[in-house]
Amino acid sequence: MKAYVFPGQGAQFTGMGKDLYETSALAKELFEKANEILGFRITDIMFEGTAEELKETKVTQPAVFLHSVILAKTLGEDFKPEMVAGHSLGEFSALVANGTLSFEDGLKLVSQRALAMQKACEITPSTMAAVLGLADNIVEEVCASIDGIVVAANYNCPGQLVISGETTAVEKACEAMKAAGAKRALILPVGGAFHSPMMEPAREELAAAIEATTFSTPICPVYQNVTANAVSDANEIKKNLIIQLTAPVKWTQSVQQMIADGATLFTEVGPGKVLAGLINKIDKEAVTANA
Repeated sequence: MKAYVFPGQGAQFTGMGKDLYETSALAKELFEKANEILGFRITDIMFEGTAEELKETKVTQPAVFLHSVILAKTLGEDFKPEMVAGHSLGEFSALVANGTLSFEDGLKLVSQRALAMQKACEITPSTMAAVLGLADNIVEEVCASIDGIVVAANYNCPGQLVISGETTAVEKACEAMKAAGAKRALILPVGGAFHSPMMEPAREELAAAIEATTFSTPICPVYQNVTANAVSDANEIKKNLIIQLTAPVKWTQSVQQMIADGATLFTEVGPGKVLAGLINKIDKEAVTANA
């Protein structure tokens, strides 16, 4: 079975999508539509902007989404997903790819999500850190032992877990992780504590926007971050998408479930090759490709 996966924030690079814009009339039309919807020329930043400009949350999230979704749409008849999944932000790309969301609605939600997350980040100093070389349960136990808010946020692959929370709690957790035998525990250059309780204000804001958006029955199941299971019911997809901002990304578990359900080829659609790399670490036999 063909599985398509969509990357999240962090996969962006200057020049992303420029080749699509220049070689595909459909891509050009969709990029220009996106500029209109967003109210600024995001294409200028994607194609020519600096790394700093691309790193702004209000730019990064729509940029990665646009690259993924427009690339999928230019694949035409070759694009026949039998299952989809996306890492964090990438879940929105996956939901456009499988027909749950329209291109326009997906972009509007991603833009609102980015702005809501940015606002939540400004309330309390918060951050994320990558922990390498520790079992998931040890990471969870260490987080539970720390005063303050710090939780497991991204289960990326065995031995690579990202934690998230209040800056002081994350710093303390990093020291405790090293003491527990982690190879590395390093603070990430991110704007705040994504996929943690610190995102509650953003979740409330995004919930209203998601509730007001039409979700259609998808052409194939999406393996959602929150459950790591196949979901095809539009209302359930909606509910899980709202929870996603404050809940962990179960990427390892999602990929394992997709393989158990018959995935034979994983194609990464969007900027970079991060997910293909993680999938190969989750299952060395997995076959991966880039669109």
